[in-house]
Amino acid sequence: MPPATTVQKTLRLARRAQGVTAREIVAAGVHRQVLTRMVAAGQLERVVRGVYRLPEQTFTEHHGLVLAAATVPQATVCLLSALQFHGIGTQLPPDVWIAIDRRARRPALKYPPLRVLRFTGEALSEGVESHRIEGQTVRIYNVAKTVADCFKYRNKIGIDVALEALREAWRARRFSLDELDHYARICRVQRVMQPYIQGLVA
Repeated sequence: MPPATTVQKTLRLARRAQGVTAREIVAAGVHRQVLTRMVAAGQLERVVRGVYRLPEQTFTEHHGLVLAAATVPQATVCLLSALQFHGIGTQLPPDVWIAIDRRARRPALKYPPLRVLRFTGEALSEGVESHRIEGQTVRIYNVAKTVADCFKYRNKIGIDVALEALREAWRARRFSLDELDHYARICRVQRVMQPYIQGLVA
């Protein structure tokens, strides 16, 4: 068995809500074999490749976002997953939708399943909010940016989803027209959205 101090150090790191990665364990001076032995002994649970947690931990409904953020910290939650997080619409996506830079390496993550989109420039960097979920910082596009993204990617998710998001977020006063226009310009969907916005405010 690994030394008690090594086990205690590993358990202390794994106690965090987001768990601990193998890379963090190694950086703390613990050998990778310790992880294997602790999993075999039932002291740790392997969530996905390279991510470990305590077996008795409880999780929120957004745990998939936490795992994705822990594994791909540069990614931003977008589209259907962002809608679900913000409580807009009726979408319950089985995948976690994330946006990454077009030059970034595609993440190899078996769980949760990912839908990866490649954004560039302001479409990637604008409208990003940081939320603390289960102790992990998760990057998520704000409501107005998400609605604009839905229209930009209407061929992927369906125009009905984009319209539902627009109507529901507007009724709930989750954005201003100026905010929406700002992100519509960035996403190059001002003309596409204009008749639907006019219908809302008429």
